[in-house]
Amino acid sequence: MTNLDSFKAYDVRGRIPDEINESLAYDIGRAYAAFVKPRRVAVGYDIRLSSPTLAAALKRGLMDVGVDVLDIGLWGTEGAYFATSSEALDGGIMVTASHNPPDYNGMKFVREEARPISADTGLQDMRRLIETGNLPPKAARPGTERPLDIRGKYLEHLLSYVKRPQLRKLKVVVNPGNGGAGLIIDALEPHLPFEFTKVNHKPDGTFPNGVPNPMLEENRAATADVVRRAGADVGLAWDGDYDRCFFFDESGQFIEGYYLVGLLAESFLKQEPGARIVHDPRLTWNTLDIVRHYGGTPVLCKSGHAFIKQKMREVDAAYGGEMSAHHYFRKFAYCDSGMIPWLLVLAVISERGAPLSALVGERMRLFPASGEINRHLSTDAKSILARVRAHYESQAQAIDLTDGLSMEFGAWRFNLRGSNTEPLVRLNVEARASEPLMREKTAEVLKLVDG
Repeated sequence: MTNLDSFKAYDVRGRIPDEINESLAYDIGRAYAAFVKPRRVAVGYDIRLSSPTLAAALKRGLMDVGVDVLDIGLWGTEGAYFATSSEALDGGIMVTASHNPPDYNGMKFVREEARPISADTGLQDMRRLIETGNLPPKAARPGTERPLDIRGKYLEHLLSYVKRPQLRKLKVVVNPGNGGAGLIIDALEPHLPFEFTKVNHKPDGTFPNGVPNPMLEENRAATADVVRRAGADVGLAWDGDYDRCFFFDESGQFIEGYYLVGLLAESFLKQEPGARIVHDPRLTWNTLDIVRHYGGTPVLCKSGHAFIKQKMREVDAAYGGEMSAHHYFRKFAYCDSGMIPWLLVLAVISERGAPLSALVGERMRLFPASGEINRHLSTDAKSILARVRAHYESQAQAIDLTDGLSMEFGAWRFNLRGSNTEPLVRLNVEARASEPLMREKTAEVLKLVDG
């Protein structure tokens, strides 16, 4: 019996070879073809050692049932999004496990127009097809495979977000964590005035310097230390498939993704007054304040890339951002990119002649936030949320259940939600211009969570 534990909420992801292997990759190709019914599909893969062989099995599964494969080769996840949308393909699949350890791998899926396929829009259907063996037979005429080089078109798209003559010669530390981002930095470098200092730059699927996940505090020093030593203007780090970008200011301080959402929203609203900006419920006050100040319309949406992209399309938002460092762009087929955000932020730094700390420092003072705090579940998430809600319900000025439990009180608010992918509850707390209050309330809610 095939192990299908690798089918998650947003993607397929698991340990090799128990949870994902060539046999399953082959079946996934056939199941994807049965569900999407595509003619032409882009396939790419990340820098993991197991990725080329899994991609080969996946392509074989697609071609055996008559699908033509356009191989984009070694890429980040946004390569599959861009290939699918820019070449008007019927779908795209990326072989990647993002920031997981080297012995993991997986796949992310989109259909036409780079629309995501997640558990409630097809992944479970694909899983059932494999489980029941209800897969299409070999086609009388198998599909073909050919390489597709989208690099030139992609670089042109990235550079379209900035006015290059207005960019300053900033010193920038870049840390791809031995993932794939370095390949794109190297390709962009000749077109930009920035002076790059490169850390853990070489793609290496063994991850010799640890898994590329800058959300983990222990992984941040590698970038922060070099920013300080080099006297750089900004530090940048990415996860393995570089669909998330993380920022450090000129002192090496890590800047929470939440404050970047506000900064990027402001940038888009200055270009497009009245635009809609999609944001998640975890931390909201800073984003709402900025969007309303610049005449935009904030649109609340459940966390998670599939939900944000759907909402972006529904309201035709110019930009969407999650505090988890996912940033979405209308011009990029409403998809998330880890390359567009830093280009936009460096353009803002150039334009205003102000350091990153000055661009976000006042916002951090006005709306101090806890950052996301994870707690492993000792019981189910629902009972924890119910306990916390019961405690605060009589005091709350507003309660929102868009994603988990959000509760607002005059000077502070929190969001508590169960993870979609792990046995965790995640807490975010923010306050109005009082870091001591934010810390006090964070400890108070955590005490309730821990029971």
